[in-house]
Amino acid sequence: MKVLITGGAGYIGSTICSALADVGHTPIILDSLVTGQEVFTRGHIFYKGDIADRALVSRLFADHPDIFATIHCAALIVVPESVAEPYAYYTENVVKSMGFFYQLAEMGYPRVVFSSSAAIYDVVPGFMVTEESPLNPSSPYARTKYMMEMVLKDFTHAYGLKGIALRYFNPIGADPQMRTGLHIKEPSHILGRLVAVAQGEAPEFHITGTEWPTRDGTGIRDYIHVWDLALAHIRAVEKFDAVIAADADPETPYAVINLGTGQGVTVREMVAAFEQVSGQEIPKREMPPRPGDVAGSYANADKAKALLGWTAEKPIEAGIADALTWGEIRDGILGF
Repeated sequence: MKVLITGGAGYIGSTICSALADVGHTPIILDSLVTGQEVFTRGHIFYKGDIADRALVSRLFADHPDIFATIHCAALIVVPESVAEPYAYYTENVVKSMGFFYQLAEMGYPRVVFSSSAAIYDVVPGFMVTEESPLNPSSPYARTKYMMEMVLKDFTHAYGLKGIALRYFNPIGADPQMRTGLHIKEPSHILGRLVAVAQGEAPEFHITGTEWPTRDGTGIRDYIHVWDLALAHIRAVEKFDAVIAADADPETPYAVINLGTGQGVTVREMVAAFEQVSGQEIPKREMPPRPGDVAGSYANADKAKALLGWTAEKPIEAGIADALTWGEIRDGILGF
């Protein structure tokens, strides 16, 4: 089947494209390349442009009328940047996405898999969250994801769309075949920063926040290998109609699914695992929390197993090893 991936030249979107192609599906990429990398589109059908370009979107679907579903990954994603530049985040993540979803409904392409985020959850006792846990998005980035979940749900009721919101926890690693990986020169993600220190591109790793109410005072997260995440999207597309039938109100065909490992790992624990895998001690310094930071959460992933037949399989050590390998070859691939 053909699947449209917006943001398909980004870290997660490009990995999804590779996973789809590996099992015989045809990914079609729509990406403005504002943050994505054109090299990640090689070997795939690629349209360069913005999701807000109605004429381009119309042409894409006219060229490929047999598109089965859309996976919407296109978004700005850096929490501290969203605090400093909320206008850009609300414009790119909400305004443009809302128009894009409405155009999909107008054209009669109802199936939408939305890249949401665990950042929308409130901090709960014990830190494990289900899809029914309370929400409290604490940054402009997180609020854009929360808003677009509400928009998508409302559009499924009013305009005939069908939506599955996948709430990602914390992606790590790279495509195990090293076709794609994290492409930000100065990443804000923990593993990207650790790799940068290990490879001499940054002087030290900052542990941002050491007084959270966790077992060691540092933030707790659910680190999921990006390849496992990509495989979940394949299941979401292949089982799309069955998921909607099983989990959604017929009048509001919309479902929410957590994508995580079900294991909470603190920042200190991640640093220790990184040092073990890399075989070197990392210079580190304790720092105050960054704007928008929270204590964190990890997933109850039972619903993903029940509806998608999917569970995360790769341990954090595999994510660390793949990130280190990618870090060694990244500059040559991306031309940094």
